[in-house]
Amino acid sequence: MTDAVTNIGMFARVVGVSKDGNRVFFDLRNGNSGWFDQDGHDFNIGDVLLISGEGPGQHADRVDAGVWPDDLWVGVVKIKLDDVTVIEASGRYRKVPTREDVAYRVGNTVDAGEVQGVVRVLSEEPIKYIDPPKIDEEVIKRFRTEIKSEHKLTFNDFGGLGPVVKRARELIELPLKRHEELNRIGARAIKGVLFSGPPGTGKTMLARIIFAANADASFFEISGPEIFSKWYGQSEELLRRIFDAASKEDRAIIFFDEIDSVAAQRDDAHEASRRVVAQLLTLMDGFDSTSNVVVIAATNRPQDLDVALRRPGRLDWEINFPLPSPEDRLDILMKTARNLQTLNPLPHKLVATKSDGWSSAELAAIWTEASLLAVADDRSTIFVEDYLGGFERVEQQRGRIGHRFPKAGTAA
Repeated sequence: MTDAVTNIGMFARVVGVSKDGNRVFFDLRNGNSGWFDQDGHDFNIGDVLLISGEGPGQHADRVDAGVWPDDLWVGVVKIKLDDVTVIEASGRYRKVPTREDVAYRVGNTVDAGEVQGVVRVLSEEPIKYIDPPKIDEEVIKRFRTEIKSEHKLTFNDFGGLGPVVKRARELIELPLKRHEELNRIGARAIKGVLFSGPPGTGKTMLARIIFAANADASFFEISGPEIFSKWYGQSEELLRRIFDAASKEDRAIIFFDEIDSVAAQRDDAHEASRRVVAQLLTLMDGFDSTSNVVVIAATNRPQDLDVALRRPGRLDWEINFPLPSPEDRLDILMKTARNLQTLNPLPHKLVATKSDGWSSAELAAIWTEASLLAVADDRSTIFVEDYLGGFERVEQQRGRIGHRFPKAGTAA
């Protein structure tokens, strides 16, 4: 038996019709395109045709649209009208027929095709072409500081600057511990304290000691650059989540190190920094009498901070950390030597006298250099010559860098 085969040809889909209706433009499945004259037919855009024959005998017949496999793609519904739906897919807008048998709305992520329209809803929410990382509890935990007992610092470890320590405890530690009593008096809550002064004067160390002395308080530590995200709006969200977590604690300290890199003057800052400053101001204004949260911020450049951050109810309390005096330097040298293996007595007074204008960090660096000299000599104890040698090495390093800050007791 021989089967008869008729109407051998190619499937095509109408993609356009001329204004006068005489010419039809079509696409083939292989990506090629073509046209023909209607000759009395009434083909419309979207029709699937079977084109058969060649030359003058070529003709086209309309067939069921189902024989043309419709390539589906993923997009987000932007407009839905009675007759057409506009979908954003791959960065461009596509118009498809609206279907009544598939329930979808603007904002849905959908599977769709040019002819079939929306086939199904993949998600009620719009898909994001760039999906930023989520800010969850694990991210917030990275900013929580836990101090291990073996590394716990106390106020006895902080050398010199007695008035500074006293004032810091008065402004931060006392309000945290006596929050209810201050509320009963009706005193204005201390929301923020600014630690200012040259680098290496102990601002960060004192903030951590205050936390260690108040073990029942939570401590959130933020280094300025850590707060910035390349994703739009995520820096502000991260700030909100940290402040929200702190407000849920009985007592909490939020410490911003290098606050000038986060909250610089908005007139000279880029857009991301301006948004972060505005968010920080809003969050600090959101504290009320029930919030037992104190913000500590440290900076070497208080003049660079946005002026709005220094207004009442924000970082309006300032503690300046000066370079240590001779008495302070002696206290620092003695306290930093306590945990080291040394051969006493050591000439602390001599080194304290010769280190005018040195910061606490530079004084502490003497012991690092002294330890290296001792180990190089196969010893586990620091001798006088190591101590003096360490002093000379740090002094040489300071000379190469240059004096950036005024000496203690002089005007800037």
